[in-house]
Amino acid sequence: MSHAAPSSNDAPAGDVRFPCYLVTKDAAGVRGEITTKSIDELPPGELLIRVAYSSLNFKDALSATGNPAVTRKFPHVPGIDAAGTVVAVANTAGAATEIRVGDAVVVTGHDLGQNTWGGMAGYVRVPAAWAVKLPSKLDPRAAMIYGTAGLTAAQCVEALIARGVAPASGEVVVTGASGGVGSIAVGLLAKLGYEVTAVTGKAEAKELLTKLGAKQFLARADVEDATTKPLLKTRFAGAVDTVGGITLATLVRSMNRMGVVAACGLVGGVDVPLTVMPFILRGVDLVGIDSVECPQAQRERIWSNLADAWRLPLLAELATEAALADVPAQVERILKGGVTGRVIVRPTA
Repeated sequence: MSHAAPSSNDAPAGDVRFPCYLVTKDAAGVRGEITTKSIDELPPGELLIRVAYSSLNFKDALSATGNPAVTRKFPHVPGIDAAGTVVAVANTAGAATEIRVGDAVVVTGHDLGQNTWGGMAGYVRVPAAWAVKLPSKLDPRAAMIYGTAGLTAAQCVEALIARGVAPASGEVVVTGASGGVGSIAVGLLAKLGYEVTAVTGKAEAKELLTKLGAKQFLARADVEDATTKPLLKTRFAGAVDTVGGITLATLVRSMNRMGVVAACGLVGGVDVPLTVMPFILRGVDLVGIDSVECPQAQRERIWSNLADAWRLPLLAELATEAALADVPAQVERILKGGVTGRVIVRPTA
């Protein structure tokens, strides 16, 4: 039998105001500005969370610039990630949850920051089912350095492990290695003992990626074979691909027998020119990674691992911290591919 969590007597009043990064759209176009909103203006939800940190992802940059594939409802607050403290739990039959007032939680994926107001605000209100209680060894700032990128990278690593790719299997390649997902994937794989090859077009990122554990580097052109060859020379035991398109097709065709490719990105295109040959002649496994609707049990397992056994020793070096006022400049940087690692956003002073 489910029991509703009690509401807090110390919850902030509905007219309490907080800063947020608000994106509006009208006949003049899309624009973002820092403004204040009241708790009463937040969308409905069982948990009211005081946000300590959010983060900036490529999807947030699209939302902040009005991309209809991400956000269709305006005005809007971006931020597909949020971490902070629960300050109120709705006392309703629909709020059955083990999360209590005072708990530190992390929210990633679902509809947060897309058409539901997101984490670039002092407060956010979400369904209880969206939140994961933070492990004691992980604070909100560290959780946002990981964020959706860390969750996605860990899902990719789990996919390789579950399908038999072990450190002894051979070389594992990570594309888009200087980005959030890629850099964390490099670090996780290296920590677990894999020989990691990083693909990046940014020479300045190689120092950090080497510290994270990358052993070799490839240029983007090295994994962009546009020929129609159904199979290429074998090289990799596994791959984490954040790019898609021709890059993904090249990796699949370059896998060793029983190789595994975890695909989680599409910045290089959504069309993948492949034949069935890699799958039926080499037994290659192509695994799609969905971090938005990742099952709750997997989320909890991953956050526990990221806090402890899989925790990256250089986690803090991945982060650039920004205030709300810095969001427009950071959005421009990420859209131009100028961000290395992770950008975390502090929504309050």
